[in-house]
Amino acid sequence: MTNDPNLHEQIGEFVRNVVTAMGLTVTVTPQVTADGVRVDISGEEGEILVRRKGEALDALQHLVNSIWRDQTGRDGRIVVDCLDFRKGKDAELRQMAKFMIERAKMTRQPQEMGPLNSYSRRLVHLEVSLDPDVTSESQGDGLVKTVLISPR
Repeated sequence: MTNDPNLHEQIGEFVRNVVTAMGLTVTVTPQVTADGVRVDISGEEGEILVRRKGEALDALQHLVNSIWRDQTGRDGRIVVDCLDFRKGKDAELRQMAKFMIERAKMTRQPQEMGPLNSYSRRLVHLEVSLDPDVTSESQGDGLVKTVLISPR
């Protein structure tokens, strides 16, 4: 992660400008986390960002990560969440990964999750890394790939 102490404020200001340009009245709160920057969006009009399975929220996060990729470095992560939508989806994805890990160990067969965007794939790979009896790898082309969870 960069040494710029104001990076989270710059990112927060950008997100504020985008949601304002969309005509939304929301509160944007950026904060520094252990692995990067988290931007929380709250307010009733934020529901527009989480409609259709959070497509607008995903697009906003992709845009923010594309712009600040060089400043955050390889290990820096930027998470944009709205009304705790991503927090809930992340917990759901981790539960599904745990289920697939157990299934791979029980059946001794690789299990496939996806298609997933890069943010979701990272969460699955992190969950798999906690269990020494399984491995994971991303497969496919483009931005959306599948994750194969295999027994060791």
